[in-house]
Amino acid sequence: MAGRVIFHIDVNSAFLSWTAAYRCLVLGEKTDLREIPSVIAGHQNIRTSIVLAKSIPAKRCGVKTGEPLGMARDKCPDLVVAEPDYDLYVSASQKLIALLREVSPVVEQYSIDEAWVDMTGTERLYGPPVLAANWLKGRIRRELGFTVNIGISCNKLLAKMAGDFEKPDKVHTLFPDELEAKLWPLPTQELFMLGAATARKLRRFGIDTIGALANADPVFLTKALGKQGQMLWQYANGRGEAFLQAQPAANKGYGNAVTTSRDVTDRAYACQVLLSLCETVGMRLRRDGQAGSCVTIQLRTSEFETWSHQMRLASATNVTGELYQAACSLLDQAWDRKTPLRQLGVSVTQLADGTLRQYSLFDAADYARQEKLDTAVDALREKFGEGALFRAALLHSDERMAGGLHKKRRTGITKPIEDEAARIRKKYGNDD
Repeated sequence: MAGRVIFHIDVNSAFLSWTAAYRCLVLGEKTDLREIPSVIAGHQNIRTSIVLAKSIPAKRCGVKTGEPLGMARDKCPDLVVAEPDYDLYVSASQKLIALLREVSPVVEQYSIDEAWVDMTGTERLYGPPVLAANWLKGRIRRELGFTVNIGISCNKLLAKMAGDFEKPDKVHTLFPDELEAKLWPLPTQELFMLGAATARKLRRFGIDTIGALANADPVFLTKALGKQGQMLWQYANGRGEAFLQAQPAANKGYGNAVTTSRDVTDRAYACQVLLSLCETVGMRLRRDGQAGSCVTIQLRTSEFETWSHQMRLASATNVTGELYQAACSLLDQAWDRKTPLRQLGVSVTQLADGTLRQYSLFDAADYARQEKLDTAVDALREKFGEGALFRAALLHSDERMAGGLHKKRRTGITKPIEDEAARIRKKYGNDD
């Protein structure tokens, strides 16, 4: 077949599949979580737990990924809940990527459970694309114990959208000459990067399918939706990147959010939560040598309404105290101190080199001293654990390090963690 051939590999209900495979293949359990109504969620606190992954039987009961666990249990009283195991998930992800790199040298990891593989020029080795994809899907199931969907096309966008067709354990193609039959009849919200709010706007213009979007006037879409309109028109017509990035792209921002153990109704508690979030975000920024000049807070009410507010700083920073001051200022602007909040988040974008700082004659704080203090605290926490040292302001708080700083979660799956490798192999078996 002429032209590029790109595979998109997506693990079916990844967290649940990896937990189920480990329990069945390693622990020898007879019950397969994939075959019963089950979810992955922290079940110790039903208020703060959300559904991270669900089985197909749970989906049939109406359970949705991302919804509160209590809501899921209302829909399915017999729901089985399994705790997430991030060590296991990172190990499983690393094994998947290693297997894919045995098949092709060009692999771009998109997330912990998704990757693109450039299969261009491999037809003599593995046969035509559909045959090769079925072989690869079977090899993953046999060797790693879980199923995947594989989408095939000439670029990353169409390969990903093909992989999102019928699941699980399927192979689908979506080449340009198949758009009219396979993609265009779908509702606009099925298009990659097109959310519910944009879909509602498009419906007001009489655009309710991807085909209608593809055939709309791109000038009109740009006027109506800005740059996003042009991008979505390109996507609806199947135009996307054909070349993979074998190395992971740099982070564009750092953030963390937490659902609190009780509703936030006073500023003091809200500020405690924001301080703990700034601790985790600041530590991640400093670890990667980054700083940011745009701080955003996200607030979710007890009625599940979501607000956000952001501000630009005079200079990029990774100092916890400076991030915290900005977050508190944003809180005062965005919150009426009456509406109960159930979730707060802090994110930092507009990144720059964290080793450099643009100082001002009007700086009231000694940021150089604060940077050294933060760095020393980071080193102690890295060596002795996150609970080894915390601020006095958080002494009686439930949110000392909100969201946690689990080493796997904060480092990211695309970056090796050498000091963890031996422990993972010992616990979960060799990588080969």
